[in-house]
Amino acid sequence: MANKMDEFKQKIMGFIHKQPPKIPSMGFDDSNYHFPQMPTLSINSKTAQDSDRPADQDILESIEAAYFSMNPDFDICRFELAKLPETLECDQIQRDFKNLKQQHSVVSKKVLQLILEHQSACNNEFKTIQDILQEVKATLDQCKESRKQLAICGKQFSSSLGILANYRKRKLAQRLLGNLNMIKNLHSFDKRCQELLHDEDYAGAITELKRCQKIAIKYRHFSCVAALTYKLQETLENTDTQFDRILAQMCYHFDGERYFKLQAAYDLLEKSHVAMIDNIHVHYITAIYNSSFNIVNSYVSSGDVLDSGDNTGKNPYKTLCQAVPQDYFISCLVQLCKVLFKIVLSYHQLIRWYNNQEEGTSQNCLGVELNMSKQKLDHNVVKIWDDVQRKVSSLLLNADLAAYKFDQFVQVLRVVHRLIQVGEEFCSSKSEDLSESIRKQSICYFKNYHAQRLDELKIFMENEMWEICPVKPTFNVVQLQEFRSVRSALKNYKNPSQISPTMPVYSTNSADCSSCHSQDGSSITGNYFIRYADHGTPFDTGLDDTVIDEDILAVDNEGSGYFSDDSEEESEELRKDFVDEDNIEANAANIPEGKHSHHKNAPILTNTTLSVLRQMGKYLQMSRLLKPISYQVISCMNELFDFYLYCVHLFFAYDLTVSSSNLYTETLSTTLRKISDNLIFEPSSQGTELSFPEGRVHKPCISLMVDLKTPENLHGLSERIVAVESLIFLSKQYEFLQEYLEYLVPQTNRIMLQQFFTQSISSCSDLRRPVYMAVVAQAFDLRQILISMSKINWEVKEVMSQHNAYIDMILREVQIFRLRLEDVAHKVSISLEVYKLLWENIAHIVTHTLVQGFSDAKKCSNGGRALMQLDFTQFLSKFEKISSLRPVPHKEYVENYVKAFYLPEIELEKWIREHKEYSSKHLFGLVSCACQNNKKSRQRLLQVIEESERSPLSR
Repeated sequence: MANKMDEFKQKIMGFIHKQPPKIPSMGFDDSNYHFPQMPTLSINSKTAQDSDRPADQDILESIEAAYFSMNPDFDICRFELAKLPETLECDQIQRDFKNLKQQHSVVSKKVLQLILEHQSACNNEFKTIQDILQEVKATLDQCKESRKQLAICGKQFSSSLGILANYRKRKLAQRLLGNLNMIKNLHSFDKRCQELLHDEDYAGAITELKRCQKIAIKYRHFSCVAALTYKLQETLENTDTQFDRILAQMCYHFDGERYFKLQAAYDLLEKSHVAMIDNIHVHYITAIYNSSFNIVNSYVSSGDVLDSGDNTGKNPYKTLCQAVPQDYFISCLVQLCKVLFKIVLSYHQLIRWYNNQEEGTSQNCLGVELNMSKQKLDHNVVKIWDDVQRKVSSLLLNADLAAYKFDQFVQVLRVVHRLIQVGEEFCSSKSEDLSESIRKQSICYFKNYHAQRLDELKIFMENEMWEICPVKPTFNVVQLQEFRSVRSALKNYKNPSQISPTMPVYSTNSADCSSCHSQDGSSITGNYFIRYADHGTPFDTGLDDTVIDEDILAVDNEGSGYFSDDSEEESEELRKDFVDEDNIEANAANIPEGKHSHHKNAPILTNTTLSVLRQMGKYLQMSRLLKPISYQVISCMNELFDFYLYCVHLFFAYDLTVSSSNLYTETLSTTLRKISDNLIFEPSSQGTELSFPEGRVHKPCISLMVDLKTPENLHGLSERIVAVESLIFLSKQYEFLQEYLEYLVPQTNRIMLQQFFTQSISSCSDLRRPVYMAVVAQAFDLRQILISMSKINWEVKEVMSQHNAYIDMILREVQIFRLRLEDVAHKVSISLEVYKLLWENIAHIVTHTLVQGFSDAKKCSNGGRALMQLDFTQFLSKFEKISSLRPVPHKEYVENYVKAFYLPEIELEKWIREHKEYSSKHLFGLVSCACQNNKKSRQRLLQVIEESERSPLSR
């Protein structure tokens, strides 16, 4: 290419420097042919100015593609000449030439640069080729030497072939002898295989079987071995069936060592662990169905089973459940739970076995397979438990439990609750099917049960004689048999230091076992799969093993022990009367010494109270075992207290003869009104028969045997004290259980439960005032006192030194009341609080009676006002000695009223506006006496009283 470029260059240069021919002179001057000289273009690339020279990369990119042609016939000179135009221009040719020179220079420079860059790699490649040539040469020499040596060996050992032939014959004879011995061993395989299976060496039996199969295939050309091949295949199939039978036995009693041998045998059979898990899952499902069917079927006689419509004679499981006799239902349920627990226990032990295997296995292929098997087991555990739930739920839903006694129904609840606990420990399942089935049964049962208990309580209240039931001073609700299932639970919710001495926490003679009592009342809870891993079930005779003798009744003077609690009837267990010969010392409130029928520190309660407490224990048992309806159960239990509260008020406050506006608190009034509206059914007074609403109780009537009319016994004060104080004792038991009740009910219902305690429970102590006021109001002849006061002339001029006779009348009645109160104290112990309230009620009614009598005065002088103060002072001095009340309550009520007579007109108006505790009648009498000489002022003050009475803030 360079030669052609040089040749082309020479041609162009010769063409450029060729001299033009001379033109002969034509008579023209040379100046006529003078043209401006054109600039000379240099054809030497070195003379080109660098400033005009483009970049190398631009020059390379400007080279035409034809210069890179690989065609050997390509003529570059002709290519350039072909581009010349018909009319040649020297300048254009020089520019093209300059361009070609620049391209040539850049290409040369680029080629040189590439050669320098790849020179080292080229040298290394040449060196590698030389090394390969040396190795090839050495290999060739070694092959030549080997061929030479083989030729020598062929010549030297040709004589030894005879020896090799004889050796071959010997080996053939030995092989024949070995074959004969192998055939002999094959014929004795069956005996060896049975021995291995009997010794539970399953892996050894499979190994022996496979070894014999390989041998039989190897020697199948022998006719005797060919027949043995079929027998080996049949033995292998029988072995697989036997393994399935052993797996089925594992569903009832899991043996880890035996299962490990089975797993090794399955590995030899080239079956994966996951396939083995699927197989054993089918066995568990089958075991659950067959066991359930057989258990239920064993309690059903053939004549009781309904015709299912099939010809096989097998009835569906549901039909069998419907045919279980009611007398045998609990036994059937317990037995079914026992068998199903054994199956669940076996599955749980299987999972634990895999967990132990996983912990001892490294992360290799075997560890991965164990992990997959464990995941499969964990996935199937819920299916296993759901199948167990369905079997028990079907039995529950097809049973009629309405006629069961409470203890029987609670036993069913305990069994189901224990099974739910097993499910929670087994797979953290909430056992929705079981919970829903027992919830449906419980709602139906409890609805009827509660209605019966309300009717029963009504009968108790109507026949109650309101006498004290003699119990020990340390009696507490948890000492009752019905509370045995909550004793340990209450220890977790009551701090002994916070419980009053009258409410001791129950404690057993054994060590503290508060952490080992279950929700259903037994002394076992949790860890069922550890407790019963070897033998027994949670459904054995330990469902209620905390039964102890009930010791709540006070002993008699002969130390004959306590009364038994063999029956549930209160009248039967309390038939004996208690007589205490110990003298009760008079207390600070002047309660006289006497012989009481029960200990002074013993709580006051009646047979009906004890009955309600027992029912509370039963309701708590159900609420503990039936969390979904626990609030409904506890609400019904609270209705028992509401009905008790309503009856005490109805029986002992109906004969209240004075105004009750200041005797009832707002909470008590609201509570009584709510109970009457929601719980009590009262037939229409018009004689119209209304349908009896559900959940209501007929209005009760007090027993005719209860005497509330005789003044000598203070109108039944002892019965009233027993009634009210037993109600208060009952409320304290509710307060004792409050924290635990709040724990049992759902969070959303706790506000309503707290409302019960803030209304019904807290207001029962407020019932003392109206009930005891009914006694006090009847013990005093208020009408006669007012008549005596109306005869007194208050318009005296001088203050008398002697008080009026009506004060003596009042004090005489107070003394009579005290004497009669002493007689009552011989029958029932009167607490200081009750004693104080009785005297406060007397002070209340006497002071209000005095104000009423003072207000009846038509005219009153300053001497009359002084006489009023004298009378009241005389009453206070005597009354304080008799009642031991200091200060006397409501004293200011009388004193302020008497002092108001001395107020001037302006101050009296202010006093009237401020003192709303007096009635308008009292104020009218005050104004009439104070302004008896000023008619205008009297009219104005009376108008103020009327306006105050019409005001919403007036009392």
